[in-house]
Order: sequence, then structure tokens, then C-alpha cells
Amino acid sequence: MKKHIINQRDFKNLVNKLCREIANSGWRPDYIVGLTRGGLTPAVMISHYFNVPMYTLSVSLRDGGDTESNCWMAEDALGNEKSITIDDENDIGALLDAASSLLEMPEPPTFKNILIVDDINDSGATFNWIMEDWPKSCFPDHPDWQDNVWNHNVKFAVLVDNLASKCKIKMDFVGQEINKAEDDVWVDFPWEDWWTK
Repeated sequence: MKKHIINQRDFKNLVNKLCREIANSGWRPDYIVGLTRGGLTPAVMISHYFNVPMYTLSVSLRDGGDTESNCWMAEDALGNEKSITIDDENDIGALLDAASSLLEMPEPPTFKNILIVDDINDSGATFNWIMEDWPKSCFPDHPDWQDNVWNHNVKFAVLVDNLASKCKIKMDFVGQEINKAEDDVWVDFPWEDWWTK
């Protein structure tokens, strides 16, 4: 298979481009999520640039299927809303407490701006998995998942975006575009086989 080689200088320029795009957009992340493995290096660099924390999320669908659900990230994405859990429906006191808390003035959701970073949007499977997993983890039927989270307070940045990807949403910040339907290449990043280069 033909390779599209990204060397160290190219890599740094792509990260710089992402940082400029994010800065010029006026949107600021509260924290960065680096997807293992390829998203970690650019995520660290972007988090240093914007001086915000960085966390990791393991979504390795191709490399053995290891995935990790982070419910707290999903809660941050949707915004912390009051939820009521009653263990015993026959407990009148618990029911009264729940009813009175529903009558209180609701606080606005306290969602976070989250930037999810990966090296490449190749097939779209990784991002599609996150968009299915996070709602399952946090208020799955909430309408905001459909219209007010993805590409709003949760944004996506990739060094390379494959235009032939089956991703359900558009990448917000892109270093460079390729189209594997027209030119099927393997994108070779500087951290892959670095000991042979």
C-alpha cells in the first residue's frame, strides 16, 4: 500500500494549524481528550498551548477492540442536571423529598467545552463509537445529544481527515484532508516505527 508520510516538521505544522483554527474560532476547550494511541501526542501539545488539562480515552476498535466508557466526560458534555433516584418506591419520605426538589428553581446545565483529539479520522468508527457510547452513559434519551452537544460544546480535531470517512459528524478542526476513495494511502505518522526512521 502506498504511504502518505508525515514527518516531524509536518506533524508540528499540523498541530500549529489546529491551534490557530481553534484560537481563531473563538471557542475554547475546558479540557482536551486525547484518544489512545494516535491522539495522545497532538492532544498533549494542544493542551499545553491552551493551558488546559488533558485526559485520555481508550477507543481502540482496530487494535483489539479495547474501549473505555468515561461517564464523567459524558456528564460534562451534556451538562450536570439534577437527577432523582428513589430506591424504594414505597418510601413516602423519599417521594416527598423528590417532589419538592423538582419544584425548586432548576439550575442551568453546567456543560464543559471538550475537544476530542485523534491523529486521523479514517473510517469514522472511533468518533461514531463515542457518539453512541456517551449518550448511553448519561441520560440516553435527552434531546440535547442530537442537536446541542456534538460540534457545539464537544468538538473534534484531527491531524488528518479522510473525506471518504463514514463519520456521522464533520470534524471541527482539521490539519489536512485526504480522500481514500480516490487515493487509498496509509498515513504514516512520525511516532509509528520511529526506531526505523
